[in-house]
Amino acid sequence: MIVDNTLVFSNSQAVTADAGSTNNLDIGAAGTAYGHSAPVKRDIGIGSDIPLWISVTEAFNNLTSLTLVLQTDDTAAFSSPKEVASKTYAAAELTLGARLKFPSSLPEGTDEQYLRLYYDVTGTAPSTGKIFAAVVAGAQTN
Repeated sequence: MIVDNTLVFSNSQAVTADAGSTNNLDIGAAGTAYGHSAPVKRDIGIGSDIPLWISVTEAFNNLTSLTLVLQTDDTAAFSSPKEVASKTYAAAELTLGARLKFPSSLPEGTDEQYLRLYYDVTGTAPSTGKIFAAVVAGAQTN
């Protein structure tokens, strides 16, 4: 698996409360084609798969479940985020080394300039639990 540091959402980020990923990804503003007045509309989720890798680098304790939400927005502050995908994992699934196949690639609807993951903790706040998440060149599956 090849990882580019500029495409990492969370590098063993401690998730002890609801929070956005440490890093937001800026996929660039949509450009304006020659002869047109408005920027071209785009959706990077359409076409070839762009793989995501999300894994647990420290087991979670205390919580009931963790919901991962992939968000996109037109501002880096995520003042009006749009949810592109979400999945909830029970505490029993959040063990050391677990790969969270949520989603396995960027989904259709990923059409704004900035991307981030949002972690929504349900139950008692955990005192342990870390996540690694990134856009990768290819996902190792063995």
